[in-house]
Amino acid sequence: MIAVKLGRAAPEPGSIQEQQWQMDIDDAYMLIENRAEELGVDMATISEMKLDYVVREAVAAYIKRPDDATQVSITVDDGTTSRSYQSGKGRITILDEWWRMLGLVETESGAFSIDMVPSLGSAHLPWCSLAFGASYCSCGVDIAGKPIFELGE
Repeated sequence: MIAVKLGRAAPEPGSIQEQQWQMDIDDAYMLIENRAEELGVDMATISEMKLDYVVREAVAAYIKRPDDATQVSITVDDGTTSRSYQSGKGRITILDEWWRMLGLVETESGAFSIDMVPSLGSAHLPWCSLAFGASYCSCGVDIAGKPIFELGE
């Protein structure tokens, strides 16, 4: 599948290139399994089609851009050969969009993810603005811990 993606013939079985490709495939699976383990996700829950897609794309991208060099020149005696690459990371890389596709992203929490207001079932008055969907308390429980405004007396 990787050879088809790259538009070239698959390497000969047992060749160094075939062994490199297999190692790259194994590395991609290892990265995905490691992330799943860190997040407590069972690999069996990940779609096989999505998993194959991510591994294929990651390995093909790495084969196209194997290192972070932009141009490599080799000189032997009087001959010189040059090869240009688009800059790569020098290793198998799983893009953020692929992690999202696999469902292997951490849930983000911001600096203000803690609810500082007690729940509505507590000391808030039934007519407190929070009960009507507002983002603020009109009875004062958020300030004093008990109603101090709108006592209804």
